[in-house]
Amino acid sequence: MGVFYSRQDLLEIRRRWRAQGKIVVFTNGCYDILHPGHIRTLEGCRSLGDILILALNSDASVARIKGPRRPIIQESSRAALACALEAVDAVTLFDEETPRELIGELLPDILVKGSDWSHFVAGREEVEAAGGKVVLLPIEPGYSTTATVEEVLARREGR
Repeated sequence: MGVFYSRQDLLEIRRRWRAQGKIVVFTNGCYDILHPGHIRTLEGCRSLGDILILALNSDASVARIKGPRRPIIQESSRAALACALEAVDAVTLFDEETPRELIGELLPDILVKGSDWSHFVAGREEVEAAGGKVVLLPIEPGYSTTATVEEVLARREGR
């Protein structure tokens, strides 16, 4: 089970994990409506190292990226759900459009994104310059938060 950390507290605990020789894996996303694809992706991330950090987009960040009807689940609830997952060790929020600045501060050993992000991985340059690696995991077919939200709205509107 994970622990929610402020950005500053996460940077401090990261220093301890580094001193202990722990392999730290980092991934991020909105995780607006948690689904089996998310769970399998997080389990895949966790299998790559000793510690998994999940950085969640803040509510304001989700709205900027996904539009004014999102997020469906507020950041405090999304963080609580993420902390309850066995694969996740640490959860934090970021308000920027991408987590590049946070990644640059944390410098995880492994940065993971879904293969649908192969065109752009925020923080890639910082992680690789520090000797870390970037891993693209395959996306679980049949699961999409955006498609789920659109389906729910369509049903509500009788489409």
